[in-house]
Amino acid sequence: MNGDEQAIRDLIHTWIAASKAGDIETVLGLMSDDIVFMVPGRSFGKAAFQAASEAMKGMGFEAVSEILEVHITGDHAWCRTHLTVTVSPPNGNTVHRSGNTLSILQKQADGKWLMIRDANMLATE
Repeated sequence: MNGDEQAIRDLIHTWIAASKAGDIETVLGLMSDDIVFMVPGRSFGKAAFQAASEAMKGMGFEAVSEILEVHITGDHAWCRTHLTVTVSPPNGNTVHRSGNTLSILQKQADGKWLMIRDANMLATE
């Protein structure tokens, strides 16, 4: 495994750990300003992601991301994972979702990788 692949794997690990900890600022720092998230039926950007994350404060959150593939071509890469997420609202029913994700990343001038696109195909279990 080369340094770039390890950096991408570390980004995914950091994203999951920061999400579990409710550290939205760290997660936002792992994505480009023009990121596009694609989920069934809609797509949205960084501002909508941040608003949704803020609305989830106080909820229990667990996630496991199994990295299945990382492919790097120059300053772009894609990563395929299987993601399992459990969200527990304080006064509601726990929701379990799992499925595949496909992320596109771009290496910045400073050598840091950022996520620029993310297709999330999770389904309710």
